[in-house]
Amino acid sequence: MVRFWFWGLVCVLVSALPVQAQSEPEVTRAMRRAADYYVGEVATHGGYVYHYTPDLAVRWGEGRATADQIWVQPPGTPTVGLALLRAWEATGDDFYRQAARQAAEALVYGQLESGAWTNAIDFAPDGAQRARYRNGRGGGRNRNFSTLDDGISQSALLFLMQADRSLHFNHGPIHAAVHVGLESLLTAQFPNGAFPQGWDEAGITPHPLKQANYPDYDWRTENRIKEYWDLYTLNDDLAGDTFRTLQEAWNIYRHPRYREAMIKLGDFLLLAQMPEPQPAWAQQYNYDMQPCWARAFEPPAICGRESEDAIETLLRVAVLTGDDKYLKPIPRALQYLSESRLPDGQYARYYELKTNRPLYMTRSNGVYSLTYDDTNLPDHYGWKTEPQLDRLEAMYHHVTATGTLPISSSSGKSLDARTQQILKSLDDRGRWVSTYAGERLVGQPKFRPGDKYLSSAVFSENVETLAEWLMRRN
Repeated sequence: MVRFWFWGLVCVLVSALPVQAQSEPEVTRAMRRAADYYVGEVATHGGYVYHYTPDLAVRWGEGRATADQIWVQPPGTPTVGLALLRAWEATGDDFYRQAARQAAEALVYGQLESGAWTNAIDFAPDGAQRARYRNGRGGGRNRNFSTLDDGISQSALLFLMQADRSLHFNHGPIHAAVHVGLESLLTAQFPNGAFPQGWDEAGITPHPLKQANYPDYDWRTENRIKEYWDLYTLNDDLAGDTFRTLQEAWNIYRHPRYREAMIKLGDFLLLAQMPEPQPAWAQQYNYDMQPCWARAFEPPAICGRESEDAIETLLRVAVLTGDDKYLKPIPRALQYLSESRLPDGQYARYYELKTNRPLYMTRSNGVYSLTYDDTNLPDHYGWKTEPQLDRLEAMYHHVTATGTLPISSSSGKSLDARTQQILKSLDDRGRWVSTYAGERLVGQPKFRPGDKYLSSAVFSENVETLAEWLMRRN
């Protein structure tokens, strides 16, 4: 009887012990197997696109891509390259650093004469995506437009700077590309601190400093500008992406111009906050600092997503400078955003100027029309977004209390669980194969539900997670 009681107690104690789901050697081997496949089989010219069929016969960036085309826009080549650098930092395995170097060299090939990047790079002499590359091997009439849209040039620079550092600044072409890219970014900044969506060889024309204000004309029908990309732009998190790029440049190279550019960007965000009754931010401003049209489905309006990005960027500028003036606009902006949420808790992408009514678009025969009705919206655009108010409010209180940014990290248990799932989902060829379930994907590939595909976003996220798991144990 005592014997049975003893062994029963042992079993209970053993079952209560935490199970080590994976070991460091197991995680290290799995990450290397996945990278061996992605670098060795998936990459072309050292770079990557968004999605691939499992047999690698068909590739997608924004639309079908040829074997000679790679994508710069995240989650393309820079995203994969950054994940490879994290793997190198976690393991010391030089395979990852050399794979990242190859990705960096692919980006160097596609750097434009105007100094930064467009969304894709084409290595074919007569390729449809080729542009006017600095190396003289491109072409393409009027394709010299360096863009900050969707984090394209920012992500390329962010990765190239980290690759440059990993190579001890001794790789001449990579180091030179970083210098040229950062110089073009600084040159593109307006005197008031704003950035355009992009630039070419034409350069930037200075304009008088003005505070944001409401249009004094019928914005629904008047003052549409074809070259909206030349105007002051916050669309698609441009402020935050550009700030993080400049901050990394400051951290790595310590040139005061990068710090000054971050502060100027913060000064622009102070100017760009709209007056009451909508103390938030728009996607785009004309040179009179009035919200203005961009694409045909992007009206002058107040925008929840861009406002949140502006708030987070102001918090980062406040920490950088120690100056509370960058914090003062935030409380009323947070209150406005909280009061502007839809009944389901989301933001509308657009809020009508002054009335604050949620504003949408319909499309018929290719023509867009403004509407307040959200029941029949084009599916190519995100008309609603999920708020980040709780995170931003916590961030604001942390900054005001400590003068520092909060450190975010996964809990040990959640990281263990994610790592275990990542290992389980790796197939015997070293692939993470995704199944399409109807969700909206970057590049909008024409998948059918149930289609299998490989994803650069999934590969990068999984490698970053495995690298984080390893680094926490070292």
